[in-house]
Amino acid sequence: MRAMVLGAEGAPLRLEQLPTPTPDSQQVLIKITACAVCRTDLHVLDGDLTEPKLPLIPGHEIVGEVVAIGDEVPDALMGKLVGVPWLGETCGQCEFCLRGEENLCDSARFTGYTIDGGYAEYTVAHQHFVFEIFGDPLHAAPLLCAGLIGYRCLRMAGDAQALGIYGFGAAAHIISQVAISQGRRIHAFTRPGDTEAQQFALDLGATWAGNSGDTPPESLDAAIIFAPVGELVVDALKAVRKGGIVVCGGIHMSPIPEFAYELLWGERTICSVANLTRQDGDEFFALLDKHPVTTHIVRYPLEEANEALDDLRHGRLQGAAVLIP
Repeated sequence: MRAMVLGAEGAPLRLEQLPTPTPDSQQVLIKITACAVCRTDLHVLDGDLTEPKLPLIPGHEIVGEVVAIGDEVPDALMGKLVGVPWLGETCGQCEFCLRGEENLCDSARFTGYTIDGGYAEYTVAHQHFVFEIFGDPLHAAPLLCAGLIGYRCLRMAGDAQALGIYGFGAAAHIISQVAISQGRRIHAFTRPGDTEAQQFALDLGATWAGNSGDTPPESLDAAIIFAPVGELVVDALKAVRKGGIVVCGGIHMSPIPEFAYELLWGERTICSVANLTRQDGDEFFALLDKHPVTTHIVRYPLEEANEALDDLRHGRLQGAAVLIP
């Protein structure tokens, strides 16, 4: 099979011919139709996440057809269109797993980081960590991380009606559609001067869009930060009302600068979102039946993965990049 492979931190991906993987007793073999490109992939490539398996096939927003199954996998999975998310496997026995917090499992394995992922023609995945997918696979691919993490962030934000979103990329454009459908008011914050992203947010139904650091037209009940920029935590604290919450949705963030306690005082809260659970996926895909979204994608051939990552890094995408083998 063809695959784009990371050989060393900071190196460009290489197109290689590799053996097609064989599923073990609990795995399915998936012929990949699409794999979306995520900012987490950049953090893996850049070394911000420090424990990847190397060499590594990145990618954790995978959609494809099950074409072979392990000995202990039900026959019903054969031929199904499935999605593979970031969370690839957990121990199922630790304190976190047993109380429904498998996203915090210390023995968890992650697709496209500690397990080979979807920048390839085929991949294997554990039968209990895939979701059945309905509809167009290319537009479904970004839902497997951008959508799922966005959903977990939205849930952490509670019933916030005035909701700020910092960094208007793949996750933001998906979860904003859900929030707007629920009747919430979205205030979108982008890189200073990124009028294209601001207009994109407004076109999706945002109430207001402006630069990070700008003062929105109303105090925010909550803010979600998708951009990996620590300074935005301070900006968001200034924008939320007393009792509001700032949700940090990324897996990596630059250092948060020192700030005056008065910004946190008034029972404002800062929290992070770590990974996802399978329950998140079940709830999110059920939610989409009531609040459907349209993912905006830019297609790239598999061998142009480096170009897709570069476009993501430099903010040249509106929506999500999707690799097609």
